[in-house]
Amino acid sequence: MFELDNDQILPLMRKHGFWTWSAQGKVNPIPVDRAEGVYFWDINGKRYLDFNSMQMCVNVGHGEERIIKAMADQLHFLAYANPTMATKVRALAGKLLAEITPKDITHFLFTVGGSDANENAIRLARAYTGRHKILTRYRSYHGATAGAMALTGDPRRHEWEPNLMHGVIHFLDPYRYRSTLHRTNPNISEADFAQDYLNHLEEIIQYEGADTIAAILIEPVTGTNGVIIPPKGYMQGLREICDEHEILMIADEVMTGFGRTGAWFAVDNWNVAPDIITMAKGLTSGYAPLGAVGMTDEISAHFKEHVFRSGLTYTAHPVSLAAMIANVHVMQEDKLVEHAASLGASLRQMLIELGEGHPSVGEIRSIGLFGVIELVKNRETKEPMAPWDSTSPEMEVFKKFCRRNGLFISVHWHTVLIVPPLSITKDQLAEGFKILDEALNITDEGII
Repeated sequence: MFELDNDQILPLMRKHGFWTWSAQGKVNPIPVDRAEGVYFWDINGKRYLDFNSMQMCVNVGHGEERIIKAMADQLHFLAYANPTMATKVRALAGKLLAEITPKDITHFLFTVGGSDANENAIRLARAYTGRHKILTRYRSYHGATAGAMALTGDPRRHEWEPNLMHGVIHFLDPYRYRSTLHRTNPNISEADFAQDYLNHLEEIIQYEGADTIAAILIEPVTGTNGVIIPPKGYMQGLREICDEHEILMIADEVMTGFGRTGAWFAVDNWNVAPDIITMAKGLTSGYAPLGAVGMTDEISAHFKEHVFRSGLTYTAHPVSLAAMIANVHVMQEDKLVEHAASLGASLRQMLIELGEGHPSVGEIRSIGLFGVIELVKNRETKEPMAPWDSTSPEMEVFKKFCRRNGLFISVHWHTVLIVPPLSITKDQLAEGFKILDEALNITDEGII
């Protein structure tokens, strides 16, 4: 198909390519050749077990012919349409999403990915409420475009300040293992812990002025910054706070949506319905670029007479929508959401056993097929195996060991994310954990 020898790929990429999130001289990419199921192969035939769903997105697994066929059929029928036009695939996509999203989410603005989905969600919230401020959490990541980066709480935004979108206020995540509020009271009950962080949020709202706040935007389960799962009562309390102050609740489900947590959307685990929901990644399982912003009838109705001044050339791209529809049907036919919920118990048990066998494991957390291993130098002090917003020799050797042994995994500072395709089997999960077990011997040597 492509006239290029395998040994030319890396030289040409280094000559003409430019990598994101990287110092260009330190990039050492895997020259990937093909993929199937939960595995992919490099140009030398080496097989990797994909424990990160490539970029936390290939939820149904690689090489799914039902999605590929749907995309090919759409290309032959209608490859592109002006965003102002109506198409059959767009009508069907909206109908299908309305059937699986939380209650009252009925209208959908289609974007290219997660960053612009979050940006458009903010525009909708500000235009609808007439308010300006947006509250998000410090350990959040909401995307790399200017507005989405401003929404992000973690250090990835620092380099681009102060030229980012204004009006964003950050607050603390309910992160029990490293709770700022409970360092001297670690045994507080779950209910009291949740209430303390809700009280913290209420105080921020008081200081900022509720009537200036358009929305509170959160990842229901904090993603790359640690798979932080909210305590019982927190999500319901957040919904009540939003209702009390007439603030919109926006759920960023870009990473957590489409079965990742054992439910169609993470908010479903707590029976909480947001006013606006954003999605991407698992929306098409990465087979085509697509994001979406779902909203209630009430929010959509506001724009019947008010112009929504935003748009994208690739809004509701027909081929991407065909991929989305096929992706959802595959998940339904193969019961992948139910599979993620069921296999989640096995993932949790494997994580517990790793923790029991390795003193460098400070804590494990998981929900569905979304897990994390938090590595520490000292369990008593909880000193991370790598500093904040940095790495360490132990973590670097750990990553190299996993890659050398055919395990593709995401390492973020001192944490190891477990985000496999939802089609993974228990035996394949165990295959990856065998490598992790051996790799953790490296971090165990960093114990002090």
